[in-house]
Amino acid sequence: MLVLQALPALAHEPEVLQSRLQRSADGLQLSVRLALAPSPAVEDALLKGVPIYFAWQTEVVRERWYWTDKRISAAARTLRLAYQPLTRRWRVSLSTDGGAIGTGLQYALHQNFDSLADALSGISRVVSWQIAEPGRLEEDVRYQAQWRFRLDLSLLPRPFQIGMVNQPDWVIEVQRNLDVPANNEAEARPEGATSETR
Repeated sequence: MLVLQALPALAHEPEVLQSRLQRSADGLQLSVRLALAPSPAVEDALLKGVPIYFAWQTEVVRERWYWTDKRISAAARTLRLAYQPLTRRWRVSLSTDGGAIGTGLQYALHQNFDSLADALSGISRVVSWQIAEPGRLEEDVRYQAQWRFRLDLSLLPRPFQIGMVNQPDWVIEVQRNLDVPANNEAEARPEGATSETR
């Protein structure tokens, strides 16, 4: 289970612009849009050729009053952001192999962008991401979907990992819980709404 806990006081938490669930015959889809603005330290590392990794993680759990919540489904994707000095373009690579680490990641999609802002816009949103397959959710049962977005420090080159854990410039993370709506209903909550919990 994703452990949603209080983020470090000095961590950079991207603003959640949209957080929406759609449940239908096709399963459960998640759409999220963030305002992502990395620190100057992260941008400087990118311009020096250091690839930066961002991770999206989700879980759908069934709430049980008599026991711990039961995990119904889980999904993950990793995005690698790198600057290409020769072309002065930004390359984003997507992997859905959540179990791999570092160079073991298998990338299914690559996309180039003309600016860092455009690349970050692509990284910081998911649209109709299927996080539970059809048939996994029962009717009249209460579920919650948990999602998390973060800069994955564990995938940085080894020299950069040393001492990064406690440096707020490198701690980018946001996470939310959403109640799963009834079939064919959407759950969309702005920041501060009562049914969305951190």
